Amino acid sequence: MDGIGDVAVGVKRGSDELNAASNGSDSKKLRVEEAPPSRVLHIRKLPNEASETEVIALGLPFGKVTNILTLKGKNQAFLEMGTEEAAITMVNYYTTVTPHVRNVPVFIQYSNHKELKTDAGNQRTQAVLQAVSAVQSGGSPSSDVQEALAAASSPVLRIIIDNMFYPVTLDVLQQIFSKFGTVMKIITFTKNNQFQALLQFSDPVNAQQAKLALDGQNIYNSCCTLRIDFSKLVNLNVKYNNDKSRDYTRPELPAGDGQPSLDPTVAAAFSKDSNSLLGKIPGALNPLSAAAAAAAAAGRVALAGQAGSSGVLLVSNLNEEMVTPQSLFTLFGVYGDVQRVKILYNKKDSALIQMSDANQAQLAMSHLNGQKMYGKIIRVTLSKHQTVALPRDGLDDQGLTKDYANSPLHRFKKPGSKNFQNIFPPSATLHLSNIPQDVTEDDLRLLFSNAGGTVKAFKFFQDRKMALIQMSTVEEAIQALIDLHNYNMGGNQHLRVSFSKSTI
Repeated sequence: MDGIGDVAVGVKRGSDELNAASNGSDSKKLRVEEAPPSRVLHIRKLPNEASETEVIALGLPFGKVTNILTLKGKNQAFLEMGTEEAAITMVNYYTTVTPHVRNVPVFIQYSNHKELKTDAGNQRTQAVLQAVSAVQSGGSPSSDVQEALAAASSPVLRIIIDNMFYPVTLDVLQQIFSKFGTVMKIITFTKNNQFQALLQFSDPVNAQQAKLALDGQNIYNSCCTLRIDFSKLVNLNVKYNNDKSRDYTRPELPAGDGQPSLDPTVAAAFSKDSNSLLGKIPGALNPLSAAAAAAAAAGRVALAGQAGSSGVLLVSNLNEEMVTPQSLFTLFGVYGDVQRVKILYNKKDSALIQMSDANQAQLAMSHLNGQKMYGKIIRVTLSKHQTVALPRDGLDDQGLTKDYANSPLHRFKKPGSKNFQNIFPPSATLHLSNIPQDVTEDDLRLLFSNAGGTVKAFKFFQDRKMALIQMSTVEEAIQALIDLHNYNMGGNQHLRVSFSKSTI
């Protein structure tokens, strides 16, 4: 929606607000207490390009908006709510949470006006308000304003993530966007080498709020920038619940071919604590900077246990929001056969991992200590425990302990297996094997960039059953290995992924 220069009519020019703000400055510091509660709110410091719909969106979550007057040259607006209660709720909320329009903080206070008298001739404003009310009450706006409000009427957002230096998962998106309303469905995919998502709220108003608040924000310090638009779709059709798509209203959906399904304990944790990931983060979207994370990790080097014959490792400084027994089993399984994994109940950033023997434990420790997993530098030391205990029968430990003694995925159970000769430190280049004949380079590039990384180079071996793929960092390669080792490529052929000593 564009110029609204014709709207500034019908307000008494002598009002305090207009005089105080006539120069747009802060010469008169206006505080919320200056006017008694009123259903008319005075909004200052709006960005030049702000549209009426965006100003109306500030009020929508609190109730019906009955009138609006924008003063373009002065970067201000008056918003009339349907009731005084709605206005009070709105002011109270925005005193604790700074409202933003187009990423610019704006100021809201009660107006001295008890109602807004605008020209009846100002049909456009009335049309916008009617359309918004129609959308809000589930009706459909008239065609002339449908376009202006196409935005506000879709509950589905299209999200593109720029500068994706760290993996952004479906769950991270759910954490961030659920602050604005009920997230019903998410589909993630990669298009034009960019990670994208479609996210459906239960209500278009929530989508509008989320777009206004989050468009242009970074998920992590100075990277992973959200670019948000409204989708033309009004409903998403999700077939599978896995790490690429999710329908939160239908937990019974299957995981689909070769996709890791959502562990029920993880599902429960997410639904129980929708703020878990970002609730601990200063600022809405501001995880620790890499430098701070590294410093924190460096200060937490655990003392090695007695370096006896124990095959048990203690891993600490894990990302407790992301780590699962399965992810530890896969990563540590590169250096030995993992028998059991226990994430500590009272200290979920630490885990015990039981390898087949002390040699394998030593090997895993020397290769993985100090590596980055889910954005955190992990510490690996020998534990004083001789074994990892399983929970007593009938005791539920939230799926934190897993027994892998009989896992078919052990790499070293065949004596003399050539896997023993192919143990290398984590590297940005991965070795892929067991690739089906019909799988192309593009398929594999897409698969690995979907794991949240950037594919720098790719090379098939002569027989095309094996390949090398180079990610942009070692951390991305570790993530890809965790996500994609044993990935079902169809026809029950499972991809095998390991670190390579070669570069492409």
